[in-house]
Amino acid sequence: MKASSTDSARETGRMPTLSDVARAAGVSYATADRVVNDRGNVAQKSVRKVHDAMAELGYVRNVAAANLSRQRTYRLAFLLPKGRNAFFSRVRAHLDGLSEHLVADQISVDVIEIDAFEVEGLGNSLLSIVDAAYDGIAVVGLQSVDIEAPLRALREQGVVIVGLVSDLPVDYRSAYIGIDNIAAGRTAGRLLGLSHGGCKGRVQILAGSLEARDHEDRLSGFREVIGQDYPNIELLDPVMTRDDARKVGAVVQQALAAETGVTAVYNVGAGNSGLVATLEQCARPARFFCIVHELVPHTHSALLKKQIDLVIDQRPDVEVNRALTILKALIDGRDIPPMQELVPTIYVRDNLPSHIPDTNLTEQGDHD
Repeated sequence: MKASSTDSARETGRMPTLSDVARAAGVSYATADRVVNDRGNVAQKSVRKVHDAMAELGYVRNVAAANLSRQRTYRLAFLLPKGRNAFFSRVRAHLDGLSEHLVADQISVDVIEIDAFEVEGLGNSLLSIVDAAYDGIAVVGLQSVDIEAPLRALREQGVVIVGLVSDLPVDYRSAYIGIDNIAAGRTAGRLLGLSHGGCKGRVQILAGSLEARDHEDRLSGFREVIGQDYPNIELLDPVMTRDDARKVGAVVQQALAAETGVTAVYNVGAGNSGLVATLEQCARPARFFCIVHELVPHTHSALLKKQIDLVIDQRPDVEVNRALTILKALIDGRDIPPMQELVPTIYVRDNLPSHIPDTNLTEQGDHD
């Protein structure tokens, strides 16, 4: 009796092939190929037969080979805030540095600039790419019902959507790539509380916008820890700066005035070039603690000069690499590969890397 394709594959110990699937299903190779690669125009009865044969044989589609045979290019877009934000300049620089690798992997990436903290602008940017035939997009998100419609339109076209750094409404994206910002805020609260050694304090908080999920979460975590464990520390109302360096600098200058009694500054967002410029011009109080986010050239320098005390960095190079890996997997219809939790790095002047690549920014009068 002639051995079945299932028995043949098992006996030889080899991985089942598409030819084995076609034989087991009783269909032509071309039909099996159309089903496996989701090309359509196959009767539902044949589709079921092929899927049953795949399950019986344990057939795993070779996505890389299929893409190579079709000369597939993955078309991706990263929607990033425009302006002189040094953190997002690190993101752009990392994408530029990956260009040769992306070409080799048949991945094209467009960077689309969006207005920072502008819900309407983000919505319009999303609408503008609905018909652009992207396979997947990574979006620095905001929390608003006003962006749900364009996100829905993109998903209906089969576009894979992930939130990057700051999350999108969870029902309209497939994954979030970024740190746990509540934990980052709690960490800032813990270290700031410890810095006061049980003494009273007043903290001036700055944030870009609470429509940005990362800023909202950091502030929530920070307030939670201070409120629970450091009742002697007073939190002043946060000032919304839209990450504008000039406004950040002005708020810090006012906070450092002697009569305010401010003992610490925590900047939830960006605009830190303005903060650093102010600390260079003003005498730092004897009892003062300053925490910011993201290690960029000017925060690196400020740590060394003892102008700020602590930087919480979320490692944007790792986030970009993860976004690319996850987008590619989801586009191919595969599960997201196992990944360790992305934990931010805490920098003080004693553990700084020797060099931070210069983003070649002129940061006067804009966001950092």
